[in-house]
Amino acid sequence: QVQLVESGGGLVQAGGSLRLSCGVSGRTIRRYAMGWFRQAPGKERELVAAISAEGSRTYYTDSVKGRFTVSEDNAKNTAYLQMNSLKPEDTAVYYCAAAFSWNDRRLPITQYEYNYWGQGTQVTVSS
Repeated sequence: QVQLVESGGGLVQAGGSLRLSCGVSGRTIRRYAMGWFRQAPGKERELVAAISAEGSRTYYTDSVKGRFTVSEDNAKNTAYLQMNSLKPEDTAVYYCAAAFSWNDRRLPITQYEYNYWGQGTQVTVSS
């Protein structure tokens, strides 16, 4: 069984930075594509960024391109989302998710493709 634990959320002023971490236990992260989703009150959950199992492919939604960076550390079995130049509209609960991948080509972009989810961490950006 794969378990995901997020950390790193908090309150930050607009223009600030946060780094979210997603610790993976139970399996090696190299067998999973990792996604970062967010859900703001009254809105649907959306994919913010994703990285393929071995890190060669990444995806970013348009609103975070150039500001957010997804990465992973295989030795620590941890995925990261570095968020810079934060805006109030980035305020949401952020979730990491894992999708089993036989190879490095798979890059899931819908929530239904992900098998495991973390508990979520709140990110609040004040103006």
